[in-house]
Amino acid sequence: MSSRVWMAVSCTTLALGVVGAAPAADTRFGIGRPATPEEISGWDIDVRADGQGLPPGRGSVSEGQKIYAETCAGCHGPSGEGKPADQLVGGLGTLATEKPVKTVGSYWPYATTLFDFVRRAMPFNAPQSLAPDQVYGVSAYILYLNKIVAADTVLDAESLPKIVMPNRDGFSSPDPRPDVKEH
Repeated sequence: MSSRVWMAVSCTTLALGVVGAAPAADTRFGIGRPATPEEISGWDIDVRADGQGLPPGRGSVSEGQKIYAETCAGCHGPSGEGKPADQLVGGLGTLATEKPVKTVGSYWPYATTLFDFVRRAMPFNAPQSLAPDQVYGVSAYILYLNKIVAADTVLDAESLPKIVMPNRDGFSSPDPRPDVKEH
């Protein structure tokens, strides 16, 4: 069995054990208990490239600008230029150069990835503290700074996945491994 198949089987087995019917608590060590559905749902916040997993809500560029100034600019700069943290803006056309600048606008293939990352990990000092409306707004503002959306853009679960990022088709090529099939 290849390591990839073993990992898929192991992860599936683990997921079924966690998400499926609650197994009895392991009494060998006298600790732990099965996670409740409510506890699991608190961590089940991933967003796929196609937008599956996006929560209800909406946010505009102008709303996002205010939130960005309050929660993001200290690390990413007032206009996303970076310092001390990663640069978020610019870099378009640099990926094939000796010094590529990988930003949201130049490198990231899906706008939904931006939402997912901000929702999970930002701001750095208080991850998962932004409400969905705030995440939509910050995402709209960062996309605006990268000249991907207009100043009057309002994002929600329907509009965000429809955004075509500049590097959507350049991010990856078909997987050459024979044991991986495209669906």
